[in-house]
Amino acid sequence: MKKLIFAALVGATMMGAAHAEGPYIGVGVATADHTSNIGGTTGVSSDGYKASGKLFGGYDFDKTWGVEAGYTDFRKSNYNYSVNGVPGSASSDGHAFYVAGKATAPINDQFSVFGKLGVAQDKSTLSASTAGFSRSDSKTEGYGGVGAQYNLTKQVALTLEYERYGKTKDFGAKADVWTVGAKYSF
Repeated sequence: MKKLIFAALVGATMMGAAHAEGPYIGVGVATADHTSNIGGTTGVSSDGYKASGKLFGGYDFDKTWGVEAGYTDFRKSNYNYSVNGVPGSASSDGHAFYVAGKATAPINDQFSVFGKLGVAQDKSTLSASTAGFSRSDSKTEGYGGVGAQYNLTKQVALTLEYERYGKTKDFGAKADVWTVGAKYSF
């Protein structure tokens, strides 16, 4: 009996799984390298890869074309370094907003691959223990991403993607980001 119920649930899920057109929202966990390249310093140690939060939403016009916007908080990073043998510490914080066109290629009802191309507004700040040393960068740069989506149902999907937020940065989260997410289509 349990096998029959399980088979019925799997069959219902498979029949209901299809790409939904219209609006969607999602959340994700983005991981980026926080290794620093602060000029004039030696012996730099940093937090390395850190998990961050991502919120996104969009609209699928059909099975192929859509648009998406999102926000990624790259969290605070801590650094230790030396300048002429004097130890110091610094912290950076950053986030990014993006807007992109999205092209999707459905493989079957459950699985598809996608690519995104657009612009991102990145903001990074750096504050150091050295008196008066701080830096802030805010740039609008190109944004791109490629990924895959697995539809659990017509409304719920899981995503895995590689995203690139502009050019390589000297401090804060690097431009290369891996994101795992969940998406709900209305």
